[in-house]
Amino acid sequence: MDIFLQQIINGLVLGSMYALVALGYTMVYGIINLINFAHGEVLMVGAMVSWTVVTVLGDSGLPGWLLMLISLICAVVICSALNFTIEKLAYRPLRNAPRLAPLITAMGMSLLLQTLAMIIWKPNPKPFPQLLPTDPIEIAGAVISVTQILILGITALVLAALLYLVNKTKLGRAMRATAENPRVASLMGVRPDWVISATFIIGASLAALAGIMWAANYGTVQHTMGFLPGLKAFTAAVLGGIGNLAGAVVGALLLGLLEAIGAGYLGDLTGGVLGSHYADIFAFMALVLVLTLRPQGLLGERTADRA
Repeated sequence: MDIFLQQIINGLVLGSMYALVALGYTMVYGIINLINFAHGEVLMVGAMVSWTVVTVLGDSGLPGWLLMLISLICAVVICSALNFTIEKLAYRPLRNAPRLAPLITAMGMSLLLQTLAMIIWKPNPKPFPQLLPTDPIEIAGAVISVTQILILGITALVLAALLYLVNKTKLGRAMRATAENPRVASLMGVRPDWVISATFIIGASLAALAGIMWAANYGTVQHTMGFLPGLKAFTAAVLGGIGNLAGAVVGALLLGLLEAIGAGYLGDLTGGVLGSHYADIFAFMALVLVLTLRPQGLLGERTADRA
């Protein structure tokens, strides 16, 4: 029972990190129907920027939580500028092009960012310092760290803040109007280009936050670290219902639980043929099943019917 509870905690933490990335995917898709496959690399850039800031300020004597906060601010600024530039230079000229063109562009941008990161930060993995207390907290025989509690709390706060933003604020109304019909929205005083750029900036901020949480939880960063989390976060967004904020979080948590529980019991279930390092297969098995049985996702896809 202790092992099962531990795997539940691990799955919720993993799913929460996927959720931060999936929310960025689903917001962009909900506005312009674009899958930004470079989003995982924005996570990687955020983690790398955070590592650089923490390394530079490591001997300053600042407390760990303050170092993390400073590195988060720097990562958010850099990632927001990066995503704004990507949208303006790579995606905006292709906004009215066939869907295959921006999709291929997004994949190319992902490889470009990986290559640039490899040149800037070198390809070798780098240890990320422990900035928060490492003493484990015991819960009914299972353990959880301060970093993991922070990840769970931040994900809940981010979801609540985004739901409020989209449903209750002027920017949220502009986002929904732009998603429905950008041309009519512009006639009503909305600036679609500005709204789309704001959406990319919000998504970049979430990716930067996810990158730092990922680095703090696993204690390492490298230039390829964003690819698999980005792919799984996209899977989570599809699983929950892409374009649906709550669905992205539900899908991410379910995916995290599926991976963690599968990793804990996969060896026993297969007689040792498959070990915990095969846990990645669960994400893509879930994707195939959802696309086959319920293509709109568990909570339903939310995209506006464009006129």
